[in-house]
Amino acid sequence: MLTVVGGAVALVTGAAAAGIAVTARKGAEVVQPGEQLGELRPDRVSTVAADDGTPLAVSEIDPDDGKPELTVVGVHGFALSQRSWYFQRRDLSSLTLPRVRQIYYDHRGHGLSGAANAETSTIEQLARDLDAVLRAVAPDGPIVLLGHSMGGMVLMELAQQNPELFAERVCGVALIATAAGEVGARGLPRSLLSKYNPLTRGVGELAGWQPGLVEFVRAAGGQLTRPAVRRLSFGSRDVHPKVVDFLLEMLAVTPVRGLVNYIDTLGSHNRYAALAGLKHAHVLVVHGDADRLTPFSHAERIAAELPDAELARVRGAGHMVQLEQPELVNSHLIDLLQKCAGVDDMSSSQRIWRWLNK
Repeated sequence: MLTVVGGAVALVTGAAAAGIAVTARKGAEVVQPGEQLGELRPDRVSTVAADDGTPLAVSEIDPDDGKPELTVVGVHGFALSQRSWYFQRRDLSSLTLPRVRQIYYDHRGHGLSGAANAETSTIEQLARDLDAVLRAVAPDGPIVLLGHSMGGMVLMELAQQNPELFAERVCGVALIATAAGEVGARGLPRSLLSKYNPLTRGVGELAGWQPGLVEFVRAAGGQLTRPAVRRLSFGSRDVHPKVVDFLLEMLAVTPVRGLVNYIDTLGSHNRYAALAGLKHAHVLVVHGDADRLTPFSHAERIAAELPDAELARVRGAGHMVQLEQPELVNSHLIDLLQKCAGVDDMSSSQRIWRWLNK
């Protein structure tokens, strides 16, 4: 990949990509001058029917030039939408080593997809929906799956439901700010759940296991202040104001009434056994150590269950780590993609020759 950082041009591969990305932009500098977050147009949009007929909004992005070698599929988190992958979509489209096709979609009950009811607001159903998306728009070829927060839980469940897919086609998995279980055991103080707390009244009794999630639900209803949303979602005080605005805009799209239906499935989430289904893939675990929704200990537990996985600790970052520190997250994702494409197995001269002859 040819990249420009601070006016310097370099061929970036493997670990070198991570080193440059860490120093490229930090905090408030992640947004480029004049950049409008979320305004990138996909190459194709479509509606995929889930197995029960629910419409799922899907976007596809081709590489800037050339034929893709891998398909990247992003699975977003609770209360968000496919737009939460904005920085990954922006940067991966220009990646040339390897070139990737990108697919993003909205969960049912989120974004532009159809509504979910109490019976279908489950991680099991979301995994079936992901399978339907893959069958429709990525029926063959190698896949790298990215899962943020609840999206990571969906990937674990899909590995349990469809082990053949992971054995035969899924070459890489990125688990970002997620957990394999015990979601309610760690997090914000339970005093926030008091029925007398104005921030959680009316929702708290439905989600006694996780006050942080309750705050996130209420944020989606526009009932929390901007500083509260920023504190809950980000670890850094100097996060760009446009990034905070972008998150608030996403939260405003999904109705609170529908989000409440997901609380039970998140609270009962326990898929440590399902992690064994990822053994055939390269696994990357990315987590901010200032995450107030899913503390870093969740990432450590996943890494302990998957000793061959790479654990990337993003210091000072919160739950929305892919928006807060996109350069660092993307550098690790590039490493993962290059492993899946066999780039790491090449010598430096082979990589340079391959890049020059693309």
